[in-house]
Amino acid sequence: MGFNLTPLIVKRRLTLEELRGRTLAVDANNLLYQFLALIRSKDGSPFTDSQGRITSHIVGLIMRTTRLMADYSIRPIFVFDGKPSELKSTTLAERRRSREKAREEWKEAVGRGDYRAAWSKAVRMNSLTQDMQNDAKKVLDLLGIPRVQATEEGEAQAAYMAARGDVWAVNSRDYDSVLFGSPRLVRYVTISGQEYLPSKGISRPLNPELIQLEELLATLQLTREQLVDLAILVGTDFNQGVRGVGPKTALKLLRTNGKLESLPENYREDIPANIAELRKAFMNPSVTANYDLEFKRLDENGLMRFLCDERGFGRERVSLVINRMKQFYASEGSKLSSWF
Repeated sequence: MGFNLTPLIVKRRLTLEELRGRTLAVDANNLLYQFLALIRSKDGSPFTDSQGRITSHIVGLIMRTTRLMADYSIRPIFVFDGKPSELKSTTLAERRRSREKAREEWKEAVGRGDYRAAWSKAVRMNSLTQDMQNDAKKVLDLLGIPRVQATEEGEAQAAYMAARGDVWAVNSRDYDSVLFGSPRLVRYVTISGQEYLPSKGISRPLNPELIQLEELLATLQLTREQLVDLAILVGTDFNQGVRGVGPKTALKLLRTNGKLESLPENYREDIPANIAELRKAFMNPSVTANYDLEFKRLDENGLMRFLCDERGFGRERVSLVINRMKQFYASEGSKLSSWF
């Protein structure tokens, strides 16, 4: 879920055309959760195959990704989360409780025929299982799209790749990659340009937006280390924030006092005791340099077997996906198009 940087954010609106040809490290888990939330039936239940296996995330993955690749030559590199940090255990437990509550409320709404309420509750009860992730990884492999397995946080790994210049930017809806040091973050790289707000029961239009770390720090008059301290004050996936301190208050405190240890006593007493560990989690996260970003051969037959024969997808839809990938590879030049 990340931390709340919205009130302080410095961003620039983009068009998809401005992202043409860019290589993006995609926060895979974040994206798959989005598809699980949005691609659902009228009562909020996810799409499944004949065996009851959820396929909503695969539908979103193949349709949006290949459209962006074919129409805009965007080069996605999918980065998957590794083992969660122990610092995240409290957050993960809270999310499980929240999903369980939403599931019970969804059942009640379906029982009384209130499908609007059911849909809004269903958005909040998403659970991305290991089997779902494995299916997504298999699809990416069959499409020939590179994927990277993070040791811990996917956004930390993606930020590392962006900082090295291996990708142009991180693509995620969360802001955490900025804390991890990504020079650029691109949000809302989507065709439909809509986001559903379950608390209001409405959708809002979305456009791609670019956040640049250097510009953000200059505008906020903070160092990256101070931005991490600000996040700790507000609250992250690794810690609860100080009660009553939002982003704007945290910014004033850091500008005036410089660091957490120098804050007034009434704030210091509520600051987590493991400040050094929290800072290290963002400033020096666990990442790997062992990854391959080369696009591979498209396996048409394998894709048809897996999606159509095993997961019940229509052949017409999968053929569309295959044709988009061929279009993308053809646009990449003779080296790749010669494979076909």
